[in-house]
Amino acid sequence: MKQALVVALSALLLAACGSGGGNTESTTTGVTVDTRFGPVTIDKPPTRVVALGWSDAETALALGVRPVGASDWLAFGGKGVGPWAEGLYQEAPKLLGTTEIDYEAVAALQPDLILNTRSDNDEKKHETLSRIAPTIAAPKDVIPYGTTWRQQVESVAKALGKVAEGGKIIADLDAKFAANKNFDGRTTVVGAHFDGKFGAYVSGDARTDFMKAIGFTPREDVEALASGTFYVDISAERLDLLDADLTVLFPIGGDASALRANPLVNEKALILEDKNLVNAFSSGSSLGMAYALDHAVPLFTAAMGR
Repeated sequence: MKQALVVALSALLLAACGSGGGNTESTTTGVTVDTRFGPVTIDKPPTRVVALGWSDAETALALGVRPVGASDWLAFGGKGVGPWAEGLYQEAPKLLGTTEIDYEAVAALQPDLILNTRSDNDEKKHETLSRIAPTIAAPKDVIPYGTTWRQQVESVAKALGKVAEGGKIIADLDAKFAANKNFDGRTTVVGAHFDGKFGAYVSGDARTDFMKAIGFTPREDVEALASGTFYVDISAERLDLLDADLTVLFPIGGDASALRANPLVNEKALILEDKNLVNAFSSGSSLGMAYALDHAVPLFTAAMGR
């Protein structure tokens, strides 16, 4: 089966050599992007970008580049992006898998650049993707799925020849975070309920990093439970670990009303019900973060005043 995959990829790559067209407008050549697997050089402006990593598609769109293929990490369907990115595609991309990569489907899109900046950091996957096209992985020393929105913008912008545009995105979002930094000295825990179990996000995850950026401090004893991961399980016997000045909870694949009715949940916890808001908060993209600042922070303020 492995040999068949190699043969199929080879055939698709040969076809790609003669292909043209695309829908990006990158403006530089000969750039090198440093990644955890070494430097990646892009010799000419990419015209067919495939975005596989979590929020890579949204990041490319924010930079004015429309991927021809994208992984639908948050199960939006359609174009695979949240409402905060609606209208940025003129034509829907080919939606691809997430944790299990269909290499033949990727190669069939004839990409000249693959974005995989926020992923499980699997080196074998990276090597296979790199045989299809130059592949931008996470920066060095980043835990799985731990690439920050800033690192993602920087890496993707450089790869696409959009450094100036990336700098503006970062400056604008930094200013927006600064304008909402109203929670200094308050503790927080961001948790989720999935398949009957509770857990909490820690530093290195977009949700907790978002809270830190507006002044909150994560609980140290929750942070201490993590070991190179972005999420820790919390047993039913230790749900007290979810208590903080502001506890933010949301269900994954479940119903918010059931979570609210759960007697184990602190009645003061803020339970996010709006799926779009939960996904924006979870996206870790510059577009999603801006949306969450507009829509989640007022809820945080109201909850703190209860």
